[in-house]
Amino acid sequence: MDLLRFATAGSVDDGKSTLIGRLLYDTKTIFEDQLEAVERSSRLMGADYTNLALLTDGLRAEREQGITIDVAYRYFATPKRKFIIADTPGHIQYTRNMVTGASTADLAIVLVDARRGMVEQSRRHAFLVTLLRVPHLVVAVNKMDLVDHAQSVYEEIRDEFTAFATKLEVPDLTVIPISALNGDNIVHRSEAMPWYEGPSLLHHLENVHVASDRNLIDVRFPVQYVIRPQSQEHHDYRGYAGTVAGGVLKAGDEVVVLPSGFATRIAGIDTEDGPVEEAFPPMSVTVRLEDDLDVSRGDMICRPHNAPIPSQDIDAMVCWMTDTPLTAGRQLAVKHTTRSARAMVRDLRYRLDVNTLHRDEEAEFLQLNDIGRVQLRTTAPLFVDEYRRNRATGGFILIDESTNSTVGAGMIVGSD
Repeated sequence: MDLLRFATAGSVDDGKSTLIGRLLYDTKTIFEDQLEAVERSSRLMGADYTNLALLTDGLRAEREQGITIDVAYRYFATPKRKFIIADTPGHIQYTRNMVTGASTADLAIVLVDARRGMVEQSRRHAFLVTLLRVPHLVVAVNKMDLVDHAQSVYEEIRDEFTAFATKLEVPDLTVIPISALNGDNIVHRSEAMPWYEGPSLLHHLENVHVASDRNLIDVRFPVQYVIRPQSQEHHDYRGYAGTVAGGVLKAGDEVVVLPSGFATRIAGIDTEDGPVEEAFPPMSVTVRLEDDLDVSRGDMICRPHNAPIPSQDIDAMVCWMTDTPLTAGRQLAVKHTTRSARAMVRDLRYRLDVNTLHRDEEAEFLQLNDIGRVQLRTTAPLFVDEYRRNRATGGFILIDESTNSTVGAGMIVGSD
């Protein structure tokens, strides 16, 4: 069954967690004991209704403050599709969490409070969604019940958001009026808004086309693990396991292994369920080659005339995720696909104000949650593509070697 990963974003108290709770509730994905626990917690908090936001806001601090702090992942399915939801925080100080949740999403839902319209955080999250190259954007105009389901309010927000989106790169924009609390236009079309002729939110999620969003042209297969069974029965077996990051792999295809540059052909492709004729993103497979080459973790299998250029000079947009500022000269570890290296920050070109899109070229450091353009020099070549072309081979993380903590997430703009 097809899988859709989507993230929710928006300002504080726009109803992200309530929306997800409503989706889980209306698709009958939650158990009776979960619902009873939420009802009991709602009563203890003094609410005269079932607070569905408590299905996702599981941390004590989140419930006490009525906000989302960490990324909460939830899973549900309908007869048409499986879903993985990332409920991301709305506070500015949790921008790093929002970036983490949206980085693997096929679609993002930005909620807007119908009473307040577009606010700074709405623009901020819309920009971050486009920076992360999320292909599909849904603007959910929430709390329509609090503005008497007025068509004029919806159209004003729709037009304002559409005008703002023209400044960004938004391939697919859909605007839906909803009430997460009452369930209007969530699973079924709402009778309270007969003037709205578009789909319900769930109908859109079930039918949005995502297969063509993945790069099926550039073959990229980062080797994660070499499989050499020691049993007598399989002593001749040698396969290379990993996740297809781009293109389509087929038995008989001519391929080249980086960094060695040796060429060979694909002998076969195996999965947990047996051999397959072809593999494409995001399948996890084991590739067998016709020749016995020296291939190890971190190597890249690709096509001879369509290979990434190995590079040690990386130009990237970086979201900084820790309290210690990022400055030129800082040394870090970099993790790119299955390959690791050490890196030094050669230059901070500018810090980006994601609210105004202004570039501060005088900036000398990036603080927690800042985003800026950085030039890195790595100790070993990385096999990279631009992030706009391939999110899997165009993204990386930065790690503090002293603590082994992830301190930054990068999106490659170019390389030399």
